[in-house]
Amino acid sequence: MSVLLATIVCYGFALSYSRRPIDAPSIPVYLHARGVAMTMQGAAVPKPALMKPGELEKLPARPPDHRIAYGNDTNQFGELRVPAGRGPHPVAVLVHGGCWKAEYATLRDLASMGDALKDAGIASWNIEYRRLRQDGSGWPGTYRDIGAAIDHLREVAPKHALDLTRVVIVGHSAGGHLAMWSAIRHRLTASSDLYVPNPLPIQGVINLAGTIDMTQNIADMEAGCRDTVVTSLLGGSPESVPARYREVSATAMLPLGVAQLLVWGEHENFVPLPLARSYVTAAVRAGDKARLLVVPAVGHFEPASPLSTAWPTVLAAVRELLTR
Repeated sequence: MSVLLATIVCYGFALSYSRRPIDAPSIPVYLHARGVAMTMQGAAVPKPALMKPGELEKLPARPPDHRIAYGNDTNQFGELRVPAGRGPHPVAVLVHGGCWKAEYATLRDLASMGDALKDAGIASWNIEYRRLRQDGSGWPGTYRDIGAAIDHLREVAPKHALDLTRVVIVGHSAGGHLAMWSAIRHRLTASSDLYVPNPLPIQGVINLAGTIDMTQNIADMEAGCRDTVVTSLLGGSPESVPARYREVSATAMLPLGVAQLLVWGEHENFVPLPLARSYVTAAVRAGDKARLLVVPAVGHFEPASPLSTAWPTVLAAVRELLTR
């Protein structure tokens, strides 16, 4: 019996004896054997070639219009790209990923996205922040940097004709988690290490395959990042510092009172789709406006690339939130 036939037979028995309902979006089911993808209907489907780590920083990008510091550390700066015209221009704050580690990624990962947004008439504020292994990173420094960078738009806006009534946060991977946290900021109390009075209001968050609840999937995240990134970032386990996990996990802070669009690839392998689905269900039940958008035939990195098939979905998400 061939590998493919054996796979299909085993899958058939699994369906016959499973008591769990089949999730409709998962049909047709794709079976992979010896590099060939087949549907249950028997039609061959090419297995997509997915983007790999490191490819985002190789995407073409133009120099930013302005490089602006929001703090005194060398990693506390952002790149501002401003569309042509008088404005005022809506703003997308971009937060790159990379497992929160300095050696994995920089803001260069989202520079190409910044260009694409500028061409679409949207200013972008692509921010750098202190990442693990750098002085001042982790708790609370990394989160404070994100907040400070967003709030610094108040200083930048008058000179560059930015419309602060139309600001959205777009984050990819680890940056998607930090983007979600930006929607939590206004709900923190003065007892929190991350609290600041009067954070800049935002119209919404677009999370591109980023961690939502830091208490979930820790082992898999740290295996994928090849480091204890979650416990290092928060300075301990959920059992040892539970308040910290609560203050950065969107699930624990619902309702956020901010619109949220989650964009996941069909072949996402970092933050499982079921976690995103369950979060959106919980957010809607809590009264938030939240939606999950699944892009076919892409993986973890394509949603951050304006050259991928995911880009029309991402750009439409940005425009949707900016027009609320």
